[in-house]
Amino acid sequence: MFRKATAAAAALVTFAIGAQAAELRVSHQWSEGDVRHKVAQIVADEVAAANVDLELQIFPSQSLFKAREQYKPLSRGQVDMIVFPLSYAGGLRNAYNLTLMPGLVKNHDHAARLNDSEFMAEIEKILAEDDIMVLVHGYLAGGFAGKDKCITGPDDVKGLQTRAAGKAFEQMLAGAGASIASMSSAEIYNAMQTGVLDAANTSSSSFVSYRIYEQVACYTPAADFALWFMYQPMLMNKSVYDGLTEERQAALMAGAAKAEAYYLEEAKKQDGASRDVFAENGVEIAEMSQEEFDAWRSIAQDTAYKAFLEGSPDGQRLLDLALAVE
Repeated sequence: MFRKATAAAAALVTFAIGAQAAELRVSHQWSEGDVRHKVAQIVADEVAAANVDLELQIFPSQSLFKAREQYKPLSRGQVDMIVFPLSYAGGLRNAYNLTLMPGLVKNHDHAARLNDSEFMAEIEKILAEDDIMVLVHGYLAGGFAGKDKCITGPDDVKGLQTRAAGKAFEQMLAGAGASIASMSSAEIYNAMQTGVLDAANTSSSSFVSYRIYEQVACYTPAADFALWFMYQPMLMNKSVYDGLTEERQAALMAGAAKAEAYYLEEAKKQDGASRDVFAENGVEIAEMSQEEFDAWRSIAQDTAYKAFLEGSPDGQRLLDLALAVE
């Protein structure tokens, strides 16, 4: 597999960044105004302030690699760090699909506990096999919007043409009786405007940035309960990290700790801000109950979870570890 080329490539990078002044390259897909860029910038700023002759150069907006094509270059040492939705690499490592699975995460505090769990330790072991380590953990959440009515429980999507964020969510929604319309979040507005789409599921930030509030009657933001959580960590090539001096490693970890606390706080703020924007634009606000969350998870177990487990020898153990986090 591609990991065979990892050690040699990373060794060259490691040799180059021993004790001399060094620069590490960070790649991600978002604009400089995005929370995920700011997470990387916090790490860069903290490292710069530590005066350890180490600089992080950030390449935003897919300027270094395409969004979904960053995992292999990181593993091979062709880039030093990425901020990356891990499920994008689910085709390479099936376990990563659990980081975008309906019903595994209830809310942001639950996500934080999951980041510090045996489940995440297992994910990190798999990353390490590809010479990758986690610098900053982080989940972002999303909700539902309905053109004509509120979407909180499974019964609400029956017969509706619905857009979901991720294959697992499409499987769950289809299991609840929805018709699935696959499209990017950028296409939701026009699809609702033209009557192609009745409901949509996407991230809190996308709901606002694409002005979906102009096309819907009701919005269900992530609150005490939500279905859509996507793990989007800042990752680093492990050989590159191991090749740094202890002072540089300490500076990176201090910056990562500060960035992770910011990431959690900002993720919560994005959900609240989206709620405020929709309410200010006259959209009804709904909330998902514990019972509705449990009903969705039950459908997910028969659809998305079942599909994940097919051909996955270790899948059930990992799924059980995730579900065990209270």
